Amino acid sequence: MTYLTDKPKASITLSTLNKFKASGEKFSCLTCYDASFAHLMAIANIDAILVGDSVGMVVQGRESTLPVTVDDMVYHTKNVANANQHALILTDLPFMSYATIHDAIASSRAVMQAGANVVKIEGDGELADIVRVLTKNGVPTCVHLGLTPQSVNVLGGYKVQGKTQEQADKLLKDCEILVDAGASMILLECVPAWLARQVTQTFAVPVIGIGAGVDCDGQVLVMHDMLGVYTRKPAKFVKDFLKDDANKTGDILGAFITYHQAVKNRHFPSVEHAF
Repeated sequence: MTYLTDKPKASITLSTLNKFKASGEKFSCLTCYDASFAHLMAIANIDAILVGDSVGMVVQGRESTLPVTVDDMVYHTKNVANANQHALILTDLPFMSYATIHDAIASSRAVMQAGANVVKIEGDGELADIVRVLTKNGVPTCVHLGLTPQSVNVLGGYKVQGKTQEQADKLLKDCEILVDAGASMILLECVPAWLARQVTQTFAVPVIGIGAGVDCDGQVLVMHDMLGVYTRKPAKFVKDFLKDDANKTGDILGAFITYHQAVKNRHFPSVEHAF
């Protein structure tokens, strides 16, 4: 079967994403954990790949991301990097693997040497010292705020964050602290669309959203979710692109292409996928 796709792009870097932000062009991101799907994402021109600690739930069958180890992330990052052709690769540092600066350096070294271009860490302004040290040592960071799955036990479940003005003000302040410390990217999960818009407009770094509205610079979904492979009730922000009417081929590659184009054209996420 022939697929009508653009030729693979030149390698996507942080500079590329910054140019996208400056010009208003959106970028696509999906989670990926192995070479086969990374190859299909290259054909579909997905801009960025997140080797997520979501692997614990969708691949390992865990109840949360907490049991995932640095060795797990290294293994899956290598798999993705072996087949990646142009996408920027972000890799999660898993639970308690960056609790100290020493741990953060060791964990970052491991995943960067495995093929990551950026490390993603979850938290708030208290991560500033870690971000500052990693940046000084040549490790770009993406800081994940809002709903942070590694803190699910502290948050009391998977809930929308930043709903009150006090919470919103704190998130904005945390973003300011982290960007000043050198964070290269921000990821917002499950925050009101108006708050995500404000973060995106306020800070110069690229902002990725998941359940954060259409105004973020980029969008990310867990690959299994956007293919309709659910082991639990899907979140409000999830859309099944395998069954989307725009997926003319009705297969996985078609779903990736449809998702990429929907993000680029601001057709996803729609109002029904936002808070």
